[in-house]
Amino acid sequence: MLRNSRGLWSGLLILAALVAWLAVGAVGGPAQGRLASVQTNDAAAFLPSDAESTRAAAAAAGFDDGESLPALVVVESEGGAELDADARRAVQAFAAGLADAPLEGAGDEGPATVGELLVEDPVAVPSEDGQAALVVVPLDAERSGERVGPEEERLGSLAVAALRELAAAPAEDGGLAGTGAQAWVSGPAGFVADLSTAFGGIDTLLLLVALGAVLVILALVYRSPVLPFLVILTAVLALALAGLVVYLLADAGVLVLNGQSQGILSILVVGAAVDYSLLVVARYREELRRVADPRTAVWRAWRASFEPIVASAATVAAGLLCLLLSDLSSNRSLGPVAAIGIAAALLAALTLLPALLVIAGRRSRALFWPRMPRYVAPVGDPGGAAGAAAPAGAVDEVEGHRLWSRVARTVGRRDRVVWVACTVALAGAAAFVPTFDAEGTSEADVFLGQVDSVDGEEALQRHFAGVSAQPAVVVAPEADLDAVVAAAEGTDGVSAVTPVAEEPAAAPGAPAQGPPRVVDGTVRVDVTTTAPSDSQEAVRTVEALREAVHAAAPDALVGGAAAERLDTQLAGQRDLRVIVPAVLAVILLILVALLRSVVAAVLLVAANVLSFGATLGVAALVFDQVLGFPGADPAVPLYGFCFLVALGVDYSIFLMSRVREEAGIVGPRPGVLRGLAITGSVITSAGVVLAATFAALGVIPLLFLAQLAFIVAFGVLLDTLVVRSLLVPALAHDLGRVVWWPGRLARRSEAEA
Repeated sequence: MLRNSRGLWSGLLILAALVAWLAVGAVGGPAQGRLASVQTNDAAAFLPSDAESTRAAAAAAGFDDGESLPALVVVESEGGAELDADARRAVQAFAAGLADAPLEGAGDEGPATVGELLVEDPVAVPSEDGQAALVVVPLDAERSGERVGPEEERLGSLAVAALRELAAAPAEDGGLAGTGAQAWVSGPAGFVADLSTAFGGIDTLLLLVALGAVLVILALVYRSPVLPFLVILTAVLALALAGLVVYLLADAGVLVLNGQSQGILSILVVGAAVDYSLLVVARYREELRRVADPRTAVWRAWRASFEPIVASAATVAAGLLCLLLSDLSSNRSLGPVAAIGIAAALLAALTLLPALLVIAGRRSRALFWPRMPRYVAPVGDPGGAAGAAAPAGAVDEVEGHRLWSRVARTVGRRDRVVWVACTVALAGAAAFVPTFDAEGTSEADVFLGQVDSVDGEEALQRHFAGVSAQPAVVVAPEADLDAVVAAAEGTDGVSAVTPVAEEPAAAPGAPAQGPPRVVDGTVRVDVTTTAPSDSQEAVRTVEALREAVHAAAPDALVGGAAAERLDTQLAGQRDLRVIVPAVLAVILLILVALLRSVVAAVLLVAANVLSFGATLGVAALVFDQVLGFPGADPAVPLYGFCFLVALGVDYSIFLMSRVREEAGIVGPRPGVLRGLAITGSVITSAGVVLAATFAALGVIPLLFLAQLAFIVAFGVLLDTLVVRSLLVPALAHDLGRVVWWPGRLARRSEAEA
């Protein structure tokens, strides 16, 4: 009767878990699809309130009737000839008629035409060489960020699409086709639209690639037609839960979500959920050989897996939450976003997956078909109460782990040679870290493929070198106007200095008319740089401009697009100095508490820091010498460090937790070898899965994500195949019981096993 009662309760728990997760999928799936509607990709919104560019923007707001997001339509003659009369007339007609261009996809409640988003009339300006023309389309910046229509598209993106469609139309329909000229839509509005298009692949292509890669790997690992789909289902529902929570928090304004964070969330949840699932399934397979009832086996596997998986998740989440110390809200938000993802993966692996593994009751072994684990009752224990420890003599050959038993024997025989060789090789790769260029990149370099806004920016620089839609902005006391103008004009890299007057300029960079405009005792000076405002050259010019202006007028503020990039890069460099030590300290404390050993914790952290250095050194060589990347954003090494150190320690936790368990049975040194032999296959599989999922970020044609994909994927493989498989076990074996100091195992000799 008692047995039937337990079976009933276990059946009800399994049913409750399945129903609960199906409900999560039903609600969370649509929420995951709506994450793009709560994204914020404006870099200026990420800056701290005390950044100089932020304060300059607030001070300069009084000089504008409304903040604009310019779209620049650059028209260039084909073949380098001058624009003929027909082409010039077509440009003027295009500028006059673009206000009537329809906004496709805005829905019934959204604006119907581009004109409803304009803050001023469009202006068409010919180039001095006569070979090009520029149409300035000032869109309402605030309204451009609104999402409308059934697809929840940004109005700014719809306006850019409308301009591009109109430009591609024949001249008789108000377009520019057939006039012997090419047209591009660039400027801030064009870049934002192209960035949104690039991030549009996150919801579909990225997940399909990641899940497809994981499915193939799982099929090779399990060689079962059923089990991989159970693990994939666990990952998908974990992602639905994470997406639901993040959507609700972002929609309520509790956290900031950008496109990068959304892509990383998807990859992190899938990778972590599959990793945790692999560990649960591996332990479950072990227990199925020891007990007859699958429900008993899954319960024992759950208990054995609980501590290392929870410790692993806590380590990753705590490490990523250190991003809350960042000055940039984009970095700060990634911490809780990623932690939510890790928590969802943990819950799914420890609640949904166990229920799925016993969904067939006593026939649940069939889920492993055709390689079903067979129960073998131990001698003298016909009742199946298996679980007795293997004798110490079994260290040299662990059943079912022949390959990794051979690796363990090699590590055991030549431990010092192995760890010294690994250390030298990793240190050699880390020697190239100083060559890693993380000073920042221009906005045009963000895109890996050919995009309209970048091509338009290049044409703009060919024919309108003195024109900038986003000049540097200096706000200074009225009495300091002449000194500020003189300081700006004397700065290298400055092509034009224009005080804002009562009468607006005809075009960006053109001289204004009338006396300077004074607002609350301050004046505004627009400073156009020789280099494009989104380039690193402009950032360096603005850095010099600040020094010159502050020397002339200490109360002056320098802002604008290039200044925002400068402040973002300075904040990123500060984050590296603050967050890296914090992550190391947090992870070290967690490892000490988990392993009950200071030596083991320090060993693991040091090994993973060395691994990260080697990864960054290799990345520097690959990015510069092989792929020819122009540099990297300061956030790339920061994100890479947080993910690699946390995830790298992850696998060492799985290894050392099992080593500690085995060391309590067979002694410290044999325990290292048995732990390596038993966990080698599953941890390697988990590492390959995680590397494959992060590598999927490379399908998004953005420099930042491609660099992060390589760093994390290569680093995870390095951690899995070298650090966890060779370096850490060789060091632990060489040190013997000392590695567990000051814990109980440090006082236990091999003979006591």
